[in-house]
Amino acid sequence: MPGAEVTAFHTRILRLTLAVQESRAYWEAVDPEVRGQARVERAFSERWFGNKSFARVKLLLANFAVRFDAYPEALAALRRWRPADPGTRPLICHWHLQLADPLYREFTGDWLPSRLAEGRKEFDSDTVARWVGARPNAAWAPATRYGFATKLIRAADEAGLVSAGQGSRTAQFPQVPDEALGYLVRLLQLVTHTGGWEDNPYLRSVGLTHDTVDARLRRLPDVTYRRMGSLVELHASPLGAMG
Repeated sequence: MPGAEVTAFHTRILRLTLAVQESRAYWEAVDPEVRGQARVERAFSERWFGNKSFARVKLLLANFAVRFDAYPEALAALRRWRPADPGTRPLICHWHLQLADPLYREFTGDWLPSRLAEGRKEFDSDTVARWVGARPNAAWAPATRYGFATKLIRAADEAGLVSAGQGSRTAQFPQVPDEALGYLVRLLQLVTHTGGWEDNPYLRSVGLTHDTVDARLRRLPDVTYRRMGSLVELHASPLGAMG
């Protein structure tokens, strides 16, 4: 449903991972009033994504509709906002993919942070494939589980959550610019999501939990954050005010 994170498992990540550059092109070109086949034809004829084939353009638009169009206020902000820090856009794409894909959300918001907390930073595709196969109702063939593992790692790599390279990877937390965190705070105010302000998969995925979150939220511009015990008060200016 619009305004909520996706909870039904699907296979879209097998065909498209983070797609940071294509996402940026989409934000800059899309007209929310133009939909369906008309949008596909416009994107292809205007070469939003360069030399991508018609089939690839159609695939990109279908995925971006789920990641971005489902949250209209966020899309409106992304269409006009130009982040100052180059590290912000990959994180925006990461959080929107988390919203749209429960498997990626669990992988990056639970599994990777847990391994870091336990000191087990290194892993490979086989490790992730076994984790995928252990998910409830994951009746996928071994090749599909391995495909999921490869794409999950690739998307996390693009977001800065794992080291680049082949074979063994290392889990890590990326740098989170204040402008990126400010965007996430405002996005989560609009969206029904897992967890609360102190602990949720979106913050956990980038290493922000509990006291770390407190310190960062208190210094964000145009954000009022107070905590007394388990009670949290948070108010932020609208997404449309960013930039």
